[in-house]
Amino acid sequence: MLVAKIHPTAIIDATAELDSSVEIGPFSIIGANVKIDVGTRVAGHVMINGPTNIGKNNHIFQYSSLGEAPQDKKYNGEPTLLEIGDNNTIREFCTFNRGTVQDKNTTKIGNDNWIMAYVHIAHDCQIGNNTILANNSSLAGHVDIDDYAILGGFTLIHQFCKIGSHVITAVGSVVFKDIPPYVMAAGYDGKPHGINAEGLKRRGFSPESILQIKRAYKALYRNGLSLEEAKVELASMQKNTPEISLLTEFLSKSTRGIVR
Repeated sequence: MLVAKIHPTAIIDATAELDSSVEIGPFSIIGANVKIDVGTRVAGHVMINGPTNIGKNNHIFQYSSLGEAPQDKKYNGEPTLLEIGDNNTIREFCTFNRGTVQDKNTTKIGNDNWIMAYVHIAHDCQIGNNTILANNSSLAGHVDIDDYAILGGFTLIHQFCKIGSHVITAVGSVVFKDIPPYVMAAGYDGKPHGINAEGLKRRGFSPESILQIKRAYKALYRNGLSLEEAKVELASMQKNTPEISLLTEFLSKSTRGIVR
């Protein structure tokens, strides 16, 4: 396929599949079994190894390394995958590794994510949509990040942790357990510090919904209930407030325990 807008110094493997609208900057290398869809721009000095599938209208800045083998001693050369959706911004020096056969086989980044410089996303991580990962955030293997979560700069997430929707972490947080939806977390190790009320306002949550989410937070963290007792209280609350179901569903899937 004749591909326009490829700098003459770029190296494109013969098996790579690039839409004719894709832009590849100087000295970038696109390896075997890489697919890049409509409108995606790859700046100079980027390395993309396959198997990697990249969707539409992404902007990948210089010096990033995407689709490299996982940093896992069990990895033995299996053809695992990195999958990146649409409309993502991936800034300088990011490193995203492919999955492993021991887990999901795929590292997946969704749509409309803003991923800042020096972010590391390890093998088998699953990133949702509309997240913001600030500079130098690092995810160990098997981490799940749900929609609209925001990680402050230099946030470190332990392997197998889950980060719920609408979570925000402070700069320099170190997280060893799951963070339920709506929660603000900070510190080493990360502790809950209320709900992300400002973020919820910006996303159109009603004052009444935010009030009920605050009540749910108090049931989970402030009323002296055990986790099992809090789950019962939240199950009752979600009957009148659908937004609470995000919390109850998350707690039912948590395997590492939650920040407390």
